[in-house]
Amino acid sequence: MANQENNNNDNNNFFNQNPLITFAIFSVAVILLFKVMVGDGAAGGTQSAMSPTARVKSVDYSELKRLVKDKEVKKVEIGQTIIRAMSNDGSKIYTTRLVKGDNELVKMLDKEGIEYTGFSETNWFTDMFGWLFPFLLIIGIWMFFAGRMQKSMGGGLLGMGNSKKLISSEKPKTKFDDVAGVEEAKEEVQEIVDFLKYPGRYVEIGAKIPKGVLLVGSPGTGKTLLAKAVAGEAEVPFFSVSGSSFIEMFVGVGAARVRDLFEQAKKDAPSIIFIDEIDAIGKSRAAGGVMGGNDEREQTLNQLLAEMDGFGTDTPVIILAATNRPEILDQALLRPGRFDRQVLVDKPDFEGRVKILKVHVKDVKIDDDVDLEEVARLTAGLAGADLANIVNEAALLAGRKSQKTVKQKDMFEAVERALAGLAKKSRRINPKEKKIVAYHESGHALIAETTEGAKKVSKVSIVPRGLAALGYTLNKPEEDKFMMQKHELWAEVDTLLGGRAAEQVFIGEISTGAGNDLERATDIIKSMVQTYGMSDIAGLMVLEKSRQSFLGGGQQATREYSDKMAEEMDAFIKSSLDEHYKNVVARLEEYKEAIEEMVALLYKKENITGEEVREIILNFEKEHGLESKIVQETETIEDELKEDATMSSGDEK
Repeated sequence: MANQENNNNDNNNFFNQNPLITFAIFSVAVILLFKVMVGDGAAGGTQSAMSPTARVKSVDYSELKRLVKDKEVKKVEIGQTIIRAMSNDGSKIYTTRLVKGDNELVKMLDKEGIEYTGFSETNWFTDMFGWLFPFLLIIGIWMFFAGRMQKSMGGGLLGMGNSKKLISSEKPKTKFDDVAGVEEAKEEVQEIVDFLKYPGRYVEIGAKIPKGVLLVGSPGTGKTLLAKAVAGEAEVPFFSVSGSSFIEMFVGVGAARVRDLFEQAKKDAPSIIFIDEIDAIGKSRAAGGVMGGNDEREQTLNQLLAEMDGFGTDTPVIILAATNRPEILDQALLRPGRFDRQVLVDKPDFEGRVKILKVHVKDVKIDDDVDLEEVARLTAGLAGADLANIVNEAALLAGRKSQKTVKQKDMFEAVERALAGLAKKSRRINPKEKKIVAYHESGHALIAETTEGAKKVSKVSIVPRGLAALGYTLNKPEEDKFMMQKHELWAEVDTLLGGRAAEQVFIGEISTGAGNDLERATDIIKSMVQTYGMSDIAGLMVLEKSRQSFLGGGQQATREYSDKMAEEMDAFIKSSLDEHYKNVVARLEEYKEAIEEMVALLYKKENITGEEVREIILNFEKEHGLESKIVQETETIEDELKEDATMSSGDEK
């Protein structure tokens, strides 16, 4: 520790911190020394024959000429720039600057018979300086760039190794009350707070607190916020650093920074180390490069593993790390004794979204008509960061309209921006395309409302949004769902086919607008065959393994089935699409008048709500004496809720 303190003192001195000023001072000192040693008159020239004890006096050139003319000097030495003359008694030496192009002095010396000679103005010091100056210049430049590297890389040899300037050390004021929607994750990390506050309680009983906790979840779910809340609740120092900060072009720098990070944390214990995006250094070593993986990242990971093993059971330092790619982490990181516990910070459910929205609207002036529960229903599947962005977008919209408060319509518009993109009001589409889009979206809406298991319609619009969408239909689930049944998947397929079928039934010709719908419908049926075992083609056999990834769903592995199976699967997908397409076409022809009324309303308003869609369908069914599928679906949901409530009360008894 003493050596480390000495090194830190050396790094903090004025000259190391200001290499440019150091180089300037060094250069000025050398020049001044040169001037002093050489002097204007070079009186101490080694090749001069004049008395070294004589007093040197500087005179004008004209005065020197007068002295020569009056024969008051007995000897003159002429250099490249300096003229020196000794008085008759040898007690004085007169010096002056040589005037170039003047030959009168030499003539006067010849005329008066005064001895004169030449001399070299250099001496041993100037000769040596001429040889050393290039080396001194190189050393000065090296010192300058070394200082720059020290500033940019944070200390140590050439600035490497010291991580102080890469680490954010603070005592966060964030509390658990500021974190909403992740109640289970908060419960998991609560005991860490107790351990940091009262470590003796656990040490006395012999309990071993987890050394490391890995926070896993999709981007924007609040992993960093939760880590700060742990430090805020425990009121301990919080050392946060990004995983990519350990990686440099010089091998060994990352490992040195890891050592320095842990030294600082132990010095300020109890404390928390938080490594964000740990997958930058924690990637599996089994996927090393062609040189065996012995690179900077692997050395950094090895040092991290060694430091985590070096913690004693009574060391009040906790390591928190966050990642959204747990599947690529090295298994040595995840074993007990290092990251003992993995905490899933998942996307919030309905109740969680309501709580998150309440947190973010604390500092926003909202109107009395704002229903946060309705906003939460429309935002199923969104993370906390998305919800925060929606609230902020709504506030920006209200401010743009010079409103005093944020209204419900502003919240809905912000939700649409998040889900469908920015409205392209300036994009003008011709009447023919507008007609196609209106029938296309009406087809989606009607099939969604009349198919059991489909998501209910929230809004239908023919206003272009996003990059390429000329219209859109927003569907919201009746409740949070974490799995889908077979009939719900087929309902999703039917809803996707509704747009293309409406074009065929009402326009008489299909367009390119259904390309994405057909792609998604095909993928759903393919997954039913390959992964979910929902067909007679493969039975319960899984044809393709999927691996969960928080950065974009499942990552499909290589194909694990024969060509014959592929042919049968292709035939099944095609026949299933054809069969469901025919059923959708028949449904649309049955509800033809309802579609026409829906299209007319879309032409008039450009946007219609889910309630208006259901009202049109219900009126049509009443007029034609049809049994309402909407009512049946609603009753089914209510019956299921009643049944669940009955079962819950029975369990309590």
